[in-house]
Amino acid sequence: MIQEGQPAIDFTLPASNGQEVSLSDFRGKYVVLYFYPKDMTPGCTTEACDFRDYHKNFTELNTVILGVSRDKIASHEKFIQKYELPFLLLSDPEAKVCEQYGVFKEKTMFGKKVMGIERSTFIIDQEGIVRKIYRKVKVKDHVKEALKFIQEQL
Repeated sequence: MIQEGQPAIDFTLPASNGQEVSLSDFRGKYVVLYFYPKDMTPGCTTEACDFRDYHKNFTELNTVILGVSRDKIASHEKFIQKYELPFLLLSDPEAKVCEQYGVFKEKTMFGKKVMGIERSTFIIDQEGIVRKIYRKVKVKDHVKEALKFIQEQL
């Protein structure tokens, strides 16, 4: 499993801008790579809107926000439009990148075991090194915590 201090695993996924996007496209910038379970669900909407509300603060710190879920691009486009999200959402329907980052886990929903994305955030520096990992993220105040880490540590 990927650890802090290791190079981030490069990948290419379809993005909400209609293009294929690679993590390495953002070398020279900090990247907040966040994995979330599903578009339009309460926790995921709150998290995305928090990233939206602090987007300017991240941009001023030379930081790009990328959200990843298993949802299709059409779902991402509706999510972006409805909540005016100013950052890219990436589609990983087969959970290949999710598995590489160790966020595709067995979860219990309504008493049943299912595979799904464990809400997680990776902060990657300008050289592509993972500087901070947040696993099992609780949405409340998470975006502020990630922003504070970038302000103080990078």
